[in-house]
Amino acid sequence: MVPQKIVVLGTGGTLAGTAATPGDNIGYTAAQVGIAQLLAGIASLKGLPIESEQVAQVDSKDMTFAIWRNLASRCAHWLAQGDVAGIVVTHGTDTIEETSFFLQEVLAPQKPIVLTCAMRPSTAISPDGPQNIVDAVTVASSHGARGVTVVCAGVIHDARAVAKVHHCRLDPFASGDAGPIGYVEDGKLRVVRDWPTGHAMKLPQSDSWPRVEIVFSFAGASGDTVKSLTEQGAKGIVVAATGNGSVHRELMPALLDAQLRGVKVLRASRCAQGGIIAKPGDELPHTQLSPVKARIRLMLELA
Repeated sequence: MVPQKIVVLGTGGTLAGTAATPGDNIGYTAAQVGIAQLLAGIASLKGLPIESEQVAQVDSKDMTFAIWRNLASRCAHWLAQGDVAGIVVTHGTDTIEETSFFLQEVLAPQKPIVLTCAMRPSTAISPDGPQNIVDAVTVASSHGARGVTVVCAGVIHDARAVAKVHHCRLDPFASGDAGPIGYVEDGKLRVVRDWPTGHAMKLPQSDSWPRVEIVFSFAGASGDTVKSLTEQGAKGIVVAATGNGSVHRELMPALLDAQLRGVKVLRASRCAQGGIIAKPGDELPHTQLSPVKARIRLMLELA
């Protein structure tokens, strides 16, 4: 029997951040500590078959297409190895919902890819990153786990549903109506619904992807931004619509005109829960995805 190992890919984030004083959980600098150093400091991981690789070192608010493509390629490489049970990706919380969804869309892996993170830097009095990494390794090592998930504060979220809903709480994520996949409790999994599945979309080979922007419908909205984006050559526009996909009357004509000009327009709801229900007379297509995830799906489709 070939020993199964876990590969940890580091991309930076708060988990790898440092601050001048231990009590500072806000004024830190993200992405300062390498993944090998982080893992070496976690006693409960010592002796386990773990290999690490630094794919990027970035504050996740500054995530790029180039990093995404490289990360997906490295994930694909390691998943193809017979002795790899799963992958853990350390990541910042700000865009982890986007990166995880992207990886699920382009890889739809049969093995687990588990993204994890932290809300406190590594220099905090009580950093949350080490336990999150341990929990992520537990999930990635578990029999039956598959697809891309986000693990934080003992909760396992589906990449397709997870969203950051709080700016500083140690458990900052929610999974909307779907709810979490399960929980890590004292080193054991309690799974309450199915793991992510699906079919992989083609991974773009260029770092220059079709331009897709998000515009919001809000009180007093106008169509000026849409007109400007159309003139600038945007290929797609996701409108973060109110309620059940409704769009301000001053914004709608610009969106319809953009659609006539060949721009792919897609409605997504601003609401954190529920999905758009189609009704007669809808002039714009809609999606059940959040605006940021709809943008990723649309970019991949256009690419």
